[in-house]
Amino acid sequence: MATKTKGTNAKIKELKGIKPEKISTFHLEKMQSLVNNLNRSQIEIGGIELRKHDLMHNLSNLKEDLTTLQTDFEKEYGTFDVNIQDGTINYPEDGEVNKED
Repeated sequence: MATKTKGTNAKIKELKGIKPEKISTFHLEKMQSLVNNLNRSQIEIGGIELRKHDLMHNLSNLKEDLTTLQTDFEKEYGTFDVNIQDGTINYPEDGEVNKED
């Protein structure tokens, strides 16, 4: 009785010029896992970029609101230089205020 050696069928097919029709299950699963992880990462990056866009838009709106508020302070108090902690107005050293009454 002849004994079979592991990989004998593959070697015989190779010698006969028969090429495999499919990759191994191990390689298929590894490739599928890598592609799935790549896809998930790309989707996550897309979500982060959308969130970044929203935040940048929000930041732009906040800057516009601050500029409007500074303009209002300039009209009402003569300066927009205010201590953000306690609300103290920091008038210029020369004491002149651009307030029009």
